[in-house]
Amino acid sequence: MPFLLRVELPDVPGSLGRLAGAIGEAGGDIDAIEIVEKRDGTAVDDVLLEIAPGTMPDSVVSAVNGLDGVRVVWISRYNAGGNLFLDLEAVEELTANPEGALDRLIDLLPVTFRADWAARVSKVDGIVYTTEAAPSALSWVQIDRAEPIDHDDENTIACAARLNKTEIVVIGRRGGPDFLDSEIARLGHLVGLAMSISRAAKAHAH
Repeated sequence: MPFLLRVELPDVPGSLGRLAGAIGEAGGDIDAIEIVEKRDGTAVDDVLLEIAPGTMPDSVVSAVNGLDGVRVVWISRYNAGGNLFLDLEAVEELTANPEGALDRLIDLLPVTFRADWAARVSKVDGIVYTTEAAPSALSWVQIDRAEPIDHDDENTIACAARLNKTEIVVIGRRGGPDFLDSEIARLGHLVGLAMSISRAAKAHAH
């Protein structure tokens, strides 16, 4: 069963080795590690791992939290396929089909950000395009840059980025973890890229 573990650890040589050792001893097998954010001597990493049948995720969490200066931020089952989907891969996919870039962006965002759903919401038409798990009611909000937004369901953490004057892109996670500043900045960047790719395709078509 794949799990995604978000962990905060000291940004010093040897930290990842200690983390990997603790996860292994507790019955976890690491598939991938991605650095999400670095700040003042600490790093936040996402670890994609398989947990052996009969092993409880709690035992992995306890082992990791038992390390000096290391803290588990979040752990959950991870069903979005067995690999972390990097921003670069997302951009390559969008460039491959520029006409459909805006909808494809929505399909890719949950995997890219380990979120549960994504949606395009228009000021005029309401919801334009969503992934399956998105809520049926989403409202447009006035934003200038990518930022966290309030959501009707208090268990959902959402952030949004402006696509153009009348549309925004929203992504949401149920139950957490919060979107980090670096993730919000990445969302803004990817949405901007998708918009440029789509705009170039339209200009080219005319």
